[in-house]
Amino acid sequence: MADGGAVRRVGTGGAAGLWRPGDQILWRYRENGGAGIHIARPVTVVRDDEELLAVWLAPGTQCVRPVLADGTPPHQEPLRTRYTKPRTVVPGRWFGTGVLKLARPGEPWSVWLFWEPGWQFKNWYVNLEEPLSRWDGGVDSEDHFLDLCVYPDRSWGWRDEDEFAQAQQDGLMDVAVAERVREAGRSAVEVVRAWGAPFADGWENWRPDPSWAVPLLPEDWDRTPAHLST
Repeated sequence: MADGGAVRRVGTGGAAGLWRPGDQILWRYRENGGAGIHIARPVTVVRDDEELLAVWLAPGTQCVRPVLADGTPPHQEPLRTRYTKPRTVVPGRWFGTGVLKLARPGEPWSVWLFWEPGWQFKNWYVNLEEPLSRWDGGVDSEDHFLDLCVYPDRSWGWRDEDEFAQAQQDGLMDVAVAERVREAGRSAVEVVRAWGAPFADGWENWRPDPSWAVPLLPEDWDRTPAHLST
């Protein structure tokens, strides 16, 4: 694992299009069923190479998140109307402990590590999504609703199956995409059962460089990507 390095501004990029430890970038998600960005999280690069992008989402980071037009958080809205009511985006902060996000090039999921206070490891979270698209300021994806939770004893379970079904019912995901997501989920389960990377790589023992500052949310967080690649 690689870490350390001085903090640099968002979107610097490095040799061969790779970022260096300490660079600050945006990790964003497009809205489902639309082209706009509805989640933007400034993060600090931990490692970036041909095999893995690892980033740190620090506690207190100012982010952008979706809400219903009346300000209601989506998870508080009944499922039957959660994806059909008008939405907007608002600034907020990432509270609680930080999150380490890991993504391998071309893979249709990322793996997030969560800790309890005091760095007591809690779980891995497999977020099924479009493979990350890289641009000069960060990475973009689209969330696919269905997820996996993986625990230190190597047990696991599906998450948000109800949201996955509702998204299909509301036309946010067609049959072909839904089957592709299910196949990605099955592939992720096989990695868990084999205890492959990144679960066996010791990332739960990683800690952020104490010299890293919390990244700032840029005013143009929703800008159109440049130099888009996968």
